[in-house]
Amino acid sequence: MNFVDKVTLKVQAGKGGDGHKSFRKERYISKGGPDGGDGGDGGDIIFEASQNQDTLANFRYEKDLRAQDGEPGGKSRKHGKHGHDFVGKVPLGTQVYINNKLAFDLTTEGQREVIAKGGKGGFGNAHFVSSTRQAPDFAEKGEPGQKFEIFLELKLIADIALVGLPNSGKSTLLSRLSNARPEIANYPFTTLVPNLGVLDLSRTRSVLIADIPGLIEGASLGKGLGHSFLKHIERTKAIIHLIDFYSDQIVQDYLIIRKELESYSKKLAKLPELVIINKIDGVDPLALDNKMKLLREILPKKTKLIAISALSGQNLKELKESISLISVLKPKNLKSSKPKTPVIKLLNNPNSFKVKKLSKGLYLITGENITRFAHRTDFGNEQSQQRLKDIINKRGIYRELRRKGLKSGDKVTFDIESSSRLSY
Repeated sequence: MNFVDKVTLKVQAGKGGDGHKSFRKERYISKGGPDGGDGGDGGDIIFEASQNQDTLANFRYEKDLRAQDGEPGGKSRKHGKHGHDFVGKVPLGTQVYINNKLAFDLTTEGQREVIAKGGKGGFGNAHFVSSTRQAPDFAEKGEPGQKFEIFLELKLIADIALVGLPNSGKSTLLSRLSNARPEIANYPFTTLVPNLGVLDLSRTRSVLIADIPGLIEGASLGKGLGHSFLKHIERTKAIIHLIDFYSDQIVQDYLIIRKELESYSKKLAKLPELVIINKIDGVDPLALDNKMKLLREILPKKTKLIAISALSGQNLKELKESISLISVLKPKNLKSSKPKTPVIKLLNNPNSFKVKKLSKGLYLITGENITRFAHRTDFGNEQSQQRLKDIINKRGIYRELRRKGLKSGDKVTFDIESSSRLSY
């Protein structure tokens, strides 16, 4: 089965290239000075929404996504090349979860989102020349790229959802209304994955219809196949409810699906609905009239009821006209939700930091910006370490370290798992 709507991935953005440490050496030029170039930035992990994709199957076997690292700087202030981004095409309607929270929702064609940011390249020693530091003998290391696990979930974006009990003729109807070619057979559960089809209503207007498989009683609780695919109609604007004429309990069939939709989402229950009795070719007109009367007694007054034959094409023209009207209706009593403006708190300040005593003589410093400086520090170079100490002092972190009990000879780390430590 090629339809995949859930996948867990590991993403690794590119590491920034290291800055270069060198001094200009040319004939007849003494004390040429530092000329080490900066490293290139690491590549990003990017997802792009594309209408040419309809499943997440491309990521079924490619579980680790990596972007290219930046190249190191060179002599004569040569800048290292930036690493190439990894750009993954995903279907419209793909949601990206990071730490179990929705981070991105790709809903429009061509929408691009940076999922993991590549590390910045380190500065070469030419960058650190100043009036007090004439010959800096150190360069920065490149920052690591972001690395974490993400969860992708696809929720199809369709204008209209086609629902009904198994074997009600949804796949046949979709094939008659659109260019879709779903599997069709005379037994239940022929459709095992959602099918999409485009219905052209005019030269300038069309609607996307999604055939949702496997709805049975208890689908909203996980029975049958429907629970896996009900999410794919959350974004639809209207519902076409298909009922088999030959069912002995036509009213009950309708109520079963309605109950499942309401149990799954109150929003779905309020969407405009078009009810269709299918398979009427060659049936007794009186029997058809009786069944339509039974349904009208329980349907809301404004709900349209049509009898068709998807197989022979009977009344399909009337159905298309009704679809054209229902696709522009608005849900009943559904309050519009405005996006909330994000509240910026002091805790989100990148310059904020925390100091924690891990054990006797060992302290941990955390904070976005100070951690970035630490990643760029060459702990094997005394001048590079001294620069980091100067930053710690200027930002008030040293004062906090002393308050926590820092003494001469103690060590400071910026990552529990790292062996790089600063000695005082």
